Amino acid sequence: MFVRSGCGVELTAPMSRVALPVHTHHGGWEQLHPPLMEPATYAVEPIPTGPPWRRWQEIGADAAARQEVFAPAYSVSFGARNRIVIAPGDSRSMTVIPDKCEGYCQGVDGRAGPDLACAGCGRAVVIRLDDCGMWQMVWLEPEAVVRRPSGLPAGPPPDWDDLERADHRVPPVEPDGSWSRRWEAALGVALAHLVAVTEDRPVDLPAGPVAELLGHAVGRYLPTGPRPGAWSLRLAGPGIHPPRPRPDVLLVPRHPLTGAPWRPPGDAGAVVPLDSGVWAYLAAPGEISPTPATGSSRRASCATTTPCRRAPGAR
Repeated sequence: MFVRSGCGVELTAPMSRVALPVHTHHGGWEQLHPPLMEPATYAVEPIPTGPPWRRWQEIGADAAARQEVFAPAYSVSFGARNRIVIAPGDSRSMTVIPDKCEGYCQGVDGRAGPDLACAGCGRAVVIRLDDCGMWQMVWLEPEAVVRRPSGLPAGPPPDWDDLERADHRVPPVEPDGSWSRRWEAALGVALAHLVAVTEDRPVDLPAGPVAELLGHAVGRYLPTGPRPGAWSLRLAGPGIHPPRPRPDVLLVPRHPLTGAPWRPPGDAGAVVPLDSGVWAYLAAPGEISPTPATGSSRRASCATTTPCRRAPGAR
């Protein structure tokens, strides 16, 4: 658990560390999101996050790079490194600071800095985010808290075996027929790795779920399909060993605890890490249609690579 470094008040429930989700800073505009973190878990963001913000035009590329921003952006965070993120339901002994609860739409977005105070000493030490387009989360200021053992027996840490659980798989389509926001973020990160690894070479995707669900996105940035000089990409990970000879690139899961990419023993070849829940779905997709494909249902006929959209005026 985490306690206030000054007064010692417990600010969180007992929890265990996991990898920072790749979709932490990616959300759907003007949509309400669920909590980012699973109950009783926390993650650490090593790069600067939150206020104060400064415009890219004012600081320039060199100063932005020192803040871990390497491409032009409207604003750059000069907030703390190593902030700790938890689910709102795991917070304890915090009080709202009314004049700091600013936001864009239906919640608070942290623009004014910490908006929750320690109930013991009254110091502002936490930022709660839950506005439209943001995952619901609570950020603990790293200099304001310390981690203490809870005295409770710790559960087993997440490991590669978790990828085999059905509830670990993340479907590409939300219940309402829209494209999964977690998939959007995961594919964006994976594509960046793939472009960097292949250096714009053509990529040959394997037939099946990988090509069906990733082919459209990959095709927007890289040439795809069998062609001279194309690099082969294949799915690999726990229970799915790469074929021989080894493909040029392996699409592998990130470890759910450390975030490190999976590798075969002794392997040093190119890999592209993918969100473990998304990877688990590709490895065992099961039913990929959001509804049974029967009758003339429009939703049932939608391809999973293109989220279903309502017709204009439809309710």
